Amino acid sequence: MNPCEACTRPSSRTRQDTSPSTTARRSTGRPPATRTESLLCSCTAGRAVAPRRTNAASSTRRATGSCCSINAAAESRARTSPTAPTSVNTTPKLISDMEALREHLGIDRWQVFGGSWGSTLGLAYAQTHPGRVTELVLRGIFLLRRSEIDWYYNGGAAHIYPDVWESYLAPIPENERDGDLVAAYHRLLTSDDTDVAVAAARAWTGWEQATSYLIPKPDEAAATKEDAGERFDLAFASIENHYFMHHGFLDDGQLLRDIDRIADIPAVIVQGRYDVVCPMRSAWDLHRAWPAATLHVVADAGHASFEPGIAHHLVEATDGFADR
Repeated sequence: MNPCEACTRPSSRTRQDTSPSTTARRSTGRPPATRTESLLCSCTAGRAVAPRRTNAASSTRRATGSCCSINAAAESRARTSPTAPTSVNTTPKLISDMEALREHLGIDRWQVFGGSWGSTLGLAYAQTHPGRVTELVLRGIFLLRRSEIDWYYNGGAAHIYPDVWESYLAPIPENERDGDLVAAYHRLLTSDDTDVAVAAARAWTGWEQATSYLIPKPDEAAATKEDAGERFDLAFASIENHYFMHHGFLDDGQLLRDIDRIADIPAVIVQGRYDVVCPMRSAWDLHRAWPAATLHVVADAGHASFEPGIAHHLVEATDGFADR
């Protein structure tokens, strides 16, 4: 769910190659792939889909956290009210956006690739339009159950990162720290006091940056925060918090409940064993409910898609489907 350095540094290849409008790549006739990569970035998705073997299409979507949509949301916040970027954001509308993209490109069926929040959206899209999906490649499974949100944002992960957790708690008034911290952050992020909102956004984003790798990389996290700037932090944190305040606009457990709708779609799940952001419990629950999906557990990885073992299995999965 976190922004990675490749998405936030202006010189990154992802920022150069991904425009604010729909992007597509030519192919040799393989089924296209659409990227729903996470509440963070689409950079690894771009590398995992070989351009000469598969069409790859992505869209800005509503502001769900990809590089270009984060920037669009930040611009919108700068021009209008603090709630403007999130007021029209719902999961059903994102699914509609994906369908509009597919129809616009004249694609009959396509592969769906997504990580973290992208796995949530990819599953929700496939369960809504199973006839339009050829395969699913999913990473860092996030089923958006309340227990998952509570684990990461309400204290569970604090048992592993108690030092970083103190920085996450810092903007929240002490008398609110024993309650719903997602709701507490919502009040801060929507504050009319810009300084309050910025401080909260930096703490929220910093928590995710610091906990995404198996081996924390504080120097890279610091550089990422400096390059991203406060507008990125505000947009990123506000969008995530908006979705979590509304439980992703999904019923609790919905994605597992409706798994039979996609039971026959070929799928690969890639999960870091020590993923703190989206713990392996979710990937395991999904695999047990969907045994036809292939699960790769990467023994030496956390959440980040850049970790070598995760990147290897993502490329392996897309190459494997391209060779079919």
